[in-house]
This record gives sequence, structure tokens and C-alpha cells, in this order.
Amino acid sequence: MNKVISTENAPKAIGPYSQAICAGNTLYCSGQIAINPKTNTFIDGGIEEQTIQILKNIGALLEAAGFSYNDVVKTTCFLANIKDFVTFNTIYEQYFISKPARSCVAVKELPKNALVEIEVIAVK
Repeated sequence: MNKVISTENAPKAIGPYSQAICAGNTLYCSGQIAINPKTNTFIDGGIEEQTIQILKNIGALLEAAGFSYNDVVKTTCFLANIKDFVTFNTIYEQYFISKPARSCVAVKELPKNALVEIEVIAVK
């Protein structure tokens, strides 16, 4: 049975989807962009600020479901500009020290003109 994961410490869904779904021992987190969950507004800043906010949002979802960054087995990362890859990686590796499998691609455009979006899958 699937369990919807919802927390006020991560941004509300801005469409017809859940923040995360736990199916058995697997957590599927919807893609996160740099929205401050306290104000529900997109944050100002560059790739560094946006990446940090996203990773905080992901941490809140993981915690709400009883998971941690170490439980993440796969991430999918979307960059609006592949030139941000090195800067993005520098921040990313501080959170995902367990080095989950990952895809990282450049895309033409992201919601709210975000510079980065990250989704994760975690397993207990």
C-alpha cells in the first residue's frame, strides 16, 4: 500500500502530485526546485543558493518519511545550464556522501525558471 508523505518543512506541491510517496520500503520524492517552504516562494539566488534550498527540502521529505540522505539510492538532477555542473557537484557531494546512482542532464527550461531540480529515490 502506498503512503502519501507530506510535510510543512518542504514546499507544497504546485500541481496534481504528492511531495513524496512511500511504497513498501521505497520512497519516491517528487522533483524539488528552490522554494522556501516557510514562505512558499521561489528563492532568489544562483545555482549555489538554489541547490542548497533544494537539498534542505529533500532532507525534510526524507526525515518526514523516516529516511536519511544515506538511504538515497538514486537521484535525477536537471540543470538549466550544464556550465553549472561543477558548482552543483561541489554542493551535491556534501549531502550525498553515500554516492547514490545518479543521472544529471541539462534541460531547456524548468518550472519557475529554476536553475536546478532534483528528485530522489530512497530505500530502507
